[in-house]
Amino acid sequence: MQIAVLAGDGIGQEIMVEALRVLEKLDLPDLQLKPADVGGTAYKNHGHPLPPATLDLVMASDAVLFGAVGDPDCDDLERHLRPEQAVLGLRKEMQTFANLRPAKAFSGLENLSALKPEVAGAIDLLILRELTGDVYFGEKGQRQSAAGLREGYDIMAYDEQEISRIAHIAFKAAQGRRKKLCSVDKANVLQTSVLWRTVVNEVAADYPDVELSHMYVDNAAMQLVRNPGQFDVMLTGNIFGDILSDQASMCVGSIGLLASASLGTGTHGLYEPIHGSAPDIAGQGIANPLAMILSAAMMLRHSFAMETEAAQIEQAVAAVLEKGLLGHDLGGNASTREIGDAVVAQLAG
Repeated sequence: MQIAVLAGDGIGQEIMVEALRVLEKLDLPDLQLKPADVGGTAYKNHGHPLPPATLDLVMASDAVLFGAVGDPDCDDLERHLRPEQAVLGLRKEMQTFANLRPAKAFSGLENLSALKPEVAGAIDLLILRELTGDVYFGEKGQRQSAAGLREGYDIMAYDEQEISRIAHIAFKAAQGRRKKLCSVDKANVLQTSVLWRTVVNEVAADYPDVELSHMYVDNAAMQLVRNPGQFDVMLTGNIFGDILSDQASMCVGSIGLLASASLGTGTHGLYEPIHGSAPDIAGQGIANPLAMILSAAMMLRHSFAMETEAAQIEQAVAAVLEKGLLGHDLGGNASTREIGDAVVAQLAG
């Protein structure tokens, strides 16, 4: 179990410490934690946000535990040298095309959601977002229209292989949950979505135990607010997934509690909290490490098939929150270390 540990910038350094303490508490066999620089830290130390040594370690490891990147000192650098480019580089080299982002309500925190507590309390879903296609990666540019006006364009495109490979991951994820999959598209308007829906239906034949439904993206956005408890696994493309996953995080009530995984065809994945490096609070010891700890749980589940250990971490986090030990982002005053201590103590039983 070789894990590349990329703490990165800002609060990434602080929250990673607590995640590693949790992993070490589990006393996992053959656990090897290999740290390396990434992001602004890597640029300052090595002249590039994703140095060759870091990339070599990543590709030689079984999984990557990633903190956060982003440093105001690097804002004026050329784009290819900015900290955020490290994430894009890792996705490309690791070929991680599937982003898994769970959103689940924690008992006792329902009042943090903008939704009614009884609605928010029912949230337990997983969004599967395609990560390497769509308008973000299609042909784009600016041109002059026939009328002589400036015109910008971004081409949305998916081929059947790109759709099929993430659909398989989504169906398998649903098999491990409540066996319900909702594929989100805009097939009433977009030809890309017509193909998306066709291919998802074809893949569904391999998973007869999973109930498949389809929903237009505008309706899905409405249903996430109206009745989010109806969703188990939600599969969608890059731009729709970008929007819906952020919406789901705020339906839960705090972006500071949510983990994510980026996977490819195998088990080599990158695991990170969805929040950023928060340079405004870095070094103060008040960052909430729970999303980072939950990302470590996702790593154990998806890269190492350690469902029991992953569930132990998730249950420990839920227990700490239910007891009312809250970080500053949740209206409490617990420090980063105190929250880590509490999770470790909960694991010790």
